[in-house]
Amino acid sequence: MNILKVLFFFMTVLASSSYSSSQAACVKSVCAIHEPEIRFPFRIRRRQAETCGYPGFDISCDKYNSQTILNLPYSGQFTVQGIDYASQEIWINDPNSCLANRILSLNLSGSPFYGGFNRDFAFFNCSSSSNLSNYFDYGRLNPIGCLSGPTFFVFATASLRVTEFLSPKCELIGTFPVPIDWPFYEEVLSSELSDHLRLTWDVPSCGRCEYRGGRCGFKANSTREIVCYNVPERGIPRTARYAVAVGIGVPAILCFVGLLCCVCGRVKSLALRRGPIAEFNPTVAPQPTLVMGLDGPTLESYPKIVLGESRRLPKPDDNTCPICLSEYRPKETLKSIPECQHCFHSDCIDEWLRLNASCPICRNSPYEQSSPEYNV
Repeated sequence: MNILKVLFFFMTVLASSSYSSSQAACVKSVCAIHEPEIRFPFRIRRRQAETCGYPGFDISCDKYNSQTILNLPYSGQFTVQGIDYASQEIWINDPNSCLANRILSLNLSGSPFYGGFNRDFAFFNCSSSSNLSNYFDYGRLNPIGCLSGPTFFVFATASLRVTEFLSPKCELIGTFPVPIDWPFYEEVLSSELSDHLRLTWDVPSCGRCEYRGGRCGFKANSTREIVCYNVPERGIPRTARYAVAVGIGVPAILCFVGLLCCVCGRVKSLALRRGPIAEFNPTVAPQPTLVMGLDGPTLESYPKIVLGESRRLPKPDDNTCPICLSEYRPKETLKSIPECQHCFHSDCIDEWLRLNASCPICRNSPYEQSSPEYNV
């Protein structure tokens, strides 16, 4: 146990030594209570160092420190309603509560953000004398208050039927792509704008790091390379388990062999003292058949499975690797034995089959069967 503690201590020291001092100083921050948490790749200007954020992801707080502000180079300032670091998404709104007006001039050029899902909305300017009373009565059309006036109404719709209805009665202001929450809207008579815009980004790619519980940041002594820090281990790492098994198993075998030699020597010494013993008919015991492991090309021919978000496998109860006892996670590469369809982590089963040519679960001897890698 003490050896394990020492081993983990040195592993921790080595891991922590790679963590740059600049990243250690990059603590998360907020503009105000209940405002979104700001950390890499975002940073709050004049509050967090430049090395704490990625270029293009600067955030500021308004003069009352009550709102979180994102400035888009060609569209101006927006309030930040939320940030999902794992899915790399940000929700923004208009500080003046007229998001529809900002959509008319929205330009994401020069920023790292784009609309994950866009849908075209047609904007119409209708005079108050237009024959729209029936649609008002049933709530099928809701004018945009901040763009409408006493004698006209402005509507925005993604419905083709509403567009066809309004086209002969109203003036078309234009059709604009709007970043929305979902890729599909139901085709209803009033497809209205939401109260925010949903944007996403690709670079830096820190989603997988965040999903695993780690934090992204610049690598020590590097200006652009991104690394993932502080990823929590799921129990004892596989390499450590193998090292512990070898470290404990080899001395135990040596001790057993030494003890066996001592016992045999003691028995022989007692036999010599008591005189010769009657010989017995020697029978050659059958030698055990050594089951050798599989070679590299055979292991590479086994089917590989790259887990998707659903984590579906051929056997519905397979959710934990029987070798390392770690639960499967999305994006991990698994490998199955063709004969019995049992699944394992690819690294785990490769190491096992190099030493034992049998399935760890059912002990059947696998056979070579080539199959391509696929996703589930």
